[in-house]
Amino acid sequence: MSPSSGHVLVIDDERAILRALTIALRARGYEVDAASSGEEGLSLAALRSPEVVVLDLGLPDVDGMDVCRRLRQWSDVPIVVLSAHGAEDMKVAALDAGADDYVTKPFGMAELEARLRVALRHRRAILELADEAVAGEPVITVGEIELDLARRLVRSAGTPVVLTAREFDLLACMVRHSGKVLTHRFLLQQVWGSAYGDEAHYLRVYVNRLRRKLGDAGGMLRTNVGVGYELVAEQPAGGSQPDAVPGSSDD
Repeated sequence: MSPSSGHVLVIDDERAILRALTIALRARGYEVDAASSGEEGLSLAALRSPEVVVLDLGLPDVDGMDVCRRLRQWSDVPIVVLSAHGAEDMKVAALDAGADDYVTKPFGMAELEARLRVALRHRRAILELADEAVAGEPVITVGEIELDLARRLVRSAGTPVVLTAREFDLLACMVRHSGKVLTHRFLLQQVWGSAYGDEAHYLRVYVNRLRRKLGDAGGMLRTNVGVGYELVAEQPAGGSQPDAVPGSSDD
């Protein structure tokens, strides 16, 4: 039997969608667990350790946003949200709750599977780096921020900072290119993958998270409105810059 394409947990209370996704993903070689409620999904996530979670926000028992938050308390598993709501404020709220990606219903299987492949590649690359602990991966220091790339550890002014995998990758990209303005499109493609480029709201959420977690050093993450972000070597006088305005250009 050929190896599984990946282990996916699908959480959706619509039986027709749950069944269709299970059949379609299994036909494409995925190992699939299915849950029709938030509590069942959380239990399966703990018991089965999936590689990626596909999560509907409209669940009957636990709000999908709460499922994201509860998963994030103990797991870095990538979460791809499914929702009938395509408004940007809903996408931002889901990302802020801990989601990695957002797909609007109705959707095609080709689109969903592409998002799953991106999430799985990202997770597997992280695990491979952790296993190998590649010699020569440096500890990079920019101002008060110190990144140990091999062990994926962060310190801000000497204090350890706990980041999710995606937050770490975004910060690492900015540290590697410190002193340069990085466009929205560049950051999205470097951190999320080549299929991304128009999701500037993803960056607003994640940069704001980094600023909060880094404390005073968060002021080193500067916004270039309508263009992108820059990590400067020293915190600017007056604290962090305001974030980019919604709907700004990617380039």
